[in-house]
Amino acid sequence: MQLVDGDRVILTESPEGGYRLTPYDPDFQKQMSVAEAGMRRYRNTLKTLAE
Repeated sequence: MQLVDGDRVILTESPEGGYRLTPYDPDFQKQMSVAEAGMRRYRNTLKTLAE
């Protein structure tokens, strides 16, 4: 992963079970914040579509 001391990383659960460690990416974090806001706003609609 080519990390050095002091680098930030993100730990996430993987769908297969276990965990995934990835380097922190500020651009990805911004995209996820927008996606999460949309999911919160349209939670009921997304739930209905998933049925």
